[in-house]
Amino acid sequence: MEQNNTKKNTSALYTLISVFFFWGFVAASNDILIPVFKEKLNLEQWQSQMISFAFYVAYTVGSLIYTFVSKQLGGDVLNKMGYRNGIALGLVISALGTLLFYPAAETASFYIMITGLFIVGLGFSLQQIAANALAVALGDPKTGAQRLSLAGGVNNFGTTIGPLLVSVAIFGSVAGGNTEASISAVKFPYLVLGALFIVVAIVFKFSSIPNKIETDVDTEDLSSPTDVSHIAVKGQKKGALNYLQLSLGMIAIFLYVGVEVSTASNLPEFMQKRLGTATQDIAPYVSLYWASLMIGRWTASIGAFNVTGGMKKVLNVVVPYVAFGVFLAVNKLAQHDLTPFYVYAFVIVAMIVGDMLSKGNPARQLLIFSAMAIIALFIGMIGSGMVSVYAFISVGLFCSTLWPCIYTLAVTGLGKHSNEGSGYLIMMIMGGGFISLLQGVVADDAILGIQWSYLVGVACFAYLAFYAIKAKSILKSQGIDFDNIEVQGNH
Repeated sequence: MEQNNTKKNTSALYTLISVFFFWGFVAASNDILIPVFKEKLNLEQWQSQMISFAFYVAYTVGSLIYTFVSKQLGGDVLNKMGYRNGIALGLVISALGTLLFYPAAETASFYIMITGLFIVGLGFSLQQIAANALAVALGDPKTGAQRLSLAGGVNNFGTTIGPLLVSVAIFGSVAGGNTEASISAVKFPYLVLGALFIVVAIVFKFSSIPNKIETDVDTEDLSSPTDVSHIAVKGQKKGALNYLQLSLGMIAIFLYVGVEVSTASNLPEFMQKRLGTATQDIAPYVSLYWASLMIGRWTASIGAFNVTGGMKKVLNVVVPYVAFGVFLAVNKLAQHDLTPFYVYAFVIVAMIVGDMLSKGNPARQLLIFSAMAIIALFIGMIGSGMVSVYAFISVGLFCSTLWPCIYTLAVTGLGKHSNEGSGYLIMMIMGGGFISLLQGVVADDAILGIQWSYLVGVACFAYLAFYAIKAKSILKSQGIDFDNIEVQGNH
């Protein structure tokens, strides 16, 4: 019977993580829309960043609506309507958003397009709330974070191929020699995506994914120290926001998502202004940035599989290059010249070394990767040409595992307030919109200029380094020491 449940859970998990792919596909494709609309509609850099702003702020608006409706109903929305139904509804909402791309493309309307993206983001927020909880619930709680890393790897497969497919839809194939972007062509990939949303919604509706999450875990129980999300400190406080690790962690998530998104969304402008790169040639570099997150997350998900210590060490070195190989393969299929990208294999070594130095401690990994990202940004700002491009792209490697690091530090010690705290963290995804917009503003030549606008990213990582040190200190004062706890999902 237990074996049947495991098979059922595995099948449900694979169905579930398909939505993670869609989130990644749309998020990364925005970085191709930004230069196209900027060029064709003569937008300022800050105006073009409204694409990111509309999409990511929708997550927060969606979370606030969810919280408000839950309070009005006198109970959690998903518990009432069902998790499976919630994801299906989220997919339908996102599909409605993609329909707006038709009038947006036909009339070259920037405002209709960002409204469409906003509605897509609203649907994604409901999917996020349900899918993250389900990914953890579909199996042993101790390996829940590893299943999230696995889902994150699928998400980043979407971010890797999204820019390439949307670029082909707008410009045609490289071999075709088309260099003129057509805004009208933008509608096609998004209408196809909308149709896929509907198909997957129907699949979800009739899938084996549970509608209810049965939880028999005592959130006050300290007998399972590896399930850090449920570790409760002595003297529980009244609410999640009373815990300093969470309130500071909310700022950390805001800045983390912000710097992850803004580094990529401002890259096309940097390459156009400083290297003279044509708009249609930028997609592979945006793809490599998001592939860098895939490289790190695939490596982080090794623990989700039953591998021994020795084999795990081998896979920690092999898996990043397998993920890099996937990036090369999809770009080969897209008929891009791979020669410029081989040198990036040496950059990946830095991430592997940083990963080994972290020794499974989320605070240490957050500190090391934040420091490496700051160094990479300064190399990008001081350097020139492709050195700067690859330095900025490498930020993706160092962002790759920061979500689970921050998330773990922020909810540890909250006990029965863990779910409430998790909801607050999801709201902070709006940082992806605000930080992108801020960098777009300071990228003006009259302020910092595009190259030095990456100082915004340096400030974000400086706070993340501070949070790594501060959160460790806060948790230690509450009797939790990560050096004595094996943290699942952070290898």
